[in-house]
Amino acid sequence: MELPAKYGGEPVRTKPLPSISDASGRWLGDEELALLTKVIRSGRLNRVYGGFVREFERRFAELMGVKHAIASTSGTAAIHVALGACDIGPGDEVITTPITDMGTIIPILFQNAIPVFADIDPETFNLNPEDVRHRISDKTRAIIVVHLFGMPAEMDVIMEIAESHDLYVIEDCAQAYLAEYKGRFVGTIGHLGAFSLQQSKHITTGDGGITITNDEDLAWRAKLFADKGWDREVGRCHLFLGNNYRMTELQGAVALAQLDKLKWVVKQRRELADLLTKKLMQMEWVHPPKVPSYCKHSYWQYPVRIEVEALGITIGEFSEALRAEGIPNSPGYVPPVYLQPVLAERKIYRDRRCPLECPLYGKRMRYESGLCPNAERMMSNVIVIPWNEFYTSEDVEDIARAFEKLMAYYTARRQ
Repeated sequence: MELPAKYGGEPVRTKPLPSISDASGRWLGDEELALLTKVIRSGRLNRVYGGFVREFERRFAELMGVKHAIASTSGTAAIHVALGACDIGPGDEVITTPITDMGTIIPILFQNAIPVFADIDPETFNLNPEDVRHRISDKTRAIIVVHLFGMPAEMDVIMEIAESHDLYVIEDCAQAYLAEYKGRFVGTIGHLGAFSLQQSKHITTGDGGITITNDEDLAWRAKLFADKGWDREVGRCHLFLGNNYRMTELQGAVALAQLDKLKWVVKQRRELADLLTKKLMQMEWVHPPKVPSYCKHSYWQYPVRIEVEALGITIGEFSEALRAEGIPNSPGYVPPVYLQPVLAERKIYRDRRCPLECPLYGKRMRYESGLCPNAERMMSNVIVIPWNEFYTSEDVEDIARAFEKLMAYYTARRQ
């Protein structure tokens, strides 16, 4: 039996895998530079005077098969634009998942609304629709569905729940470009979809976002919300409170060039992930992503559930051993967001606890351990491997070999 590197053996690999944090894992080059040069030479860096952001919006809407797309400055902004379009406000509750980036939650709080967390499905790590159903109250106005890691959530059931209670559904697709649920792109099933163009996403402008919808009224409100509530067709007229989330022409130029590469990026990620899944499926105690036949995963990252109790180890020990083999990973992905100080200790506006304790809400929201057991359990049995379209089949082979090596060692040690 081969000794793992953590315990004195030789690592599977010493060469770093391609990374989204630099050029080794990002397809950025002549195409982006050419369009950026046009922007600079035009002298029009603001979207109001230029045309690159508008063209990106048009082409993104066309790709997704929707009528409207509104670009913004980040994925967080894209969700905020969606909430603003739905007129979510003080005292409203928004149900969402606890396993997500804080960028999903921040816009809820900035609308002075209340995040309500429903538990996750332990296999897909997405919202459990039945727990969503149990969390609905007379104050619920919307559901934000996160398609975590690129795995589509169970949208049919969520939409049925939303329709029966007259709720908006916003799809957080930051990690799920071109993921499909029953033949439809995620982001096109709910009332609005929100995407991120942050550095680590399938395509990037460094930071950036875009919100899509087929609803004319929601699109009108979204456009205004992203531009200070300014109805430019009327004049200098601000109809309601909005933010300045205007994407710059520089971002728009990069986004346009990146958009041409998106289908290839997702195709590569799928093929490589399928290769790893086939290898990991052969190993006892290891559970790679299980994708239903009616879904297409887009693999922002690659989560793996490990039966650590059966092996007599912790997820932290396994994670360290895998890193020692040259395979980057994170144990547990992220803690449930309701355990973060901003929510658990109500650190919203310095020493003020609004909106969580507010007359307009009429309740006192508490966030504490035990709220979502499956989400909390995820921290103890899941590792997440960074994923990249520039991995090779040899890289995937090394990842699988590292798993195989560790599983053989821990199984033997347990016996």
